[in-house]
Amino acid sequence: MARYNRWMNEKLYAICAELSDDVRKQDRGAFFRSIHGTLNHLLFGDIVWMARFQQRQGPDRIIAELHADFRELRAAREAMDARILDWSASLTAGWLAAPFTYVSNVDRRSRSMPAWVAVAHLFNHQTHHRGQLTTLLSQLGIDPGVTDIPFMPEFAAVPA
Repeated sequence: MARYNRWMNEKLYAICAELSDDVRKQDRGAFFRSIHGTLNHLLFGDIVWMARFQQRQGPDRIIAELHADFRELRAAREAMDARILDWSASLTAGWLAAPFTYVSNVDRRSRSMPAWVAVAHLFNHQTHHRGQLTTLLSQLGIDPGVTDIPFMPEFAAVPA
C-alpha cells in the first residue's frame, strides 16, 4: 500500500503540476474546497498518522493549509511518501497486532485498536481523498488514467 500510495501521488501531482495555481486553488465545492485544499489535507493526514506511529510530536489541531506554494507542497508530499515507505518496511506482525492508542484531533478522545486497523485507516484515508481529487480532475476534463493497484508499473501486464 505504501508503494501504491507513492505511485498514485506521483501520478496525480504530475497532472496537477500542469494546472495553473488559480485552477488548483479554485473552490469547486469539494469537502476541502479545491484541488490544492484536498492535496494539503492528504498530506496533513499523513503527517498526523506518521507522528502517531513513530511516536513523534505531531499537530494537535487540524491545519487547513500546510503549504500555499504548490512546489513546496509537492516536495513535502514526496518526502512524506519516502518516510511512509521506509516506515512500512520496518513493520512486524507483532507490532501490527498490538494495541495502538492515540488521542483524536477531531474529538480529543482517546481511541484504542489493533495497530493494523490504524494502518489500514492511513491508506484508506489516502484512497478516499484521492478519489475526490480524481473526481475534481474529471470535472475539468482531465482523465487521471487507471488508478487500480494491479495497474502499478511493477505489475505490468505480460503479452498473452
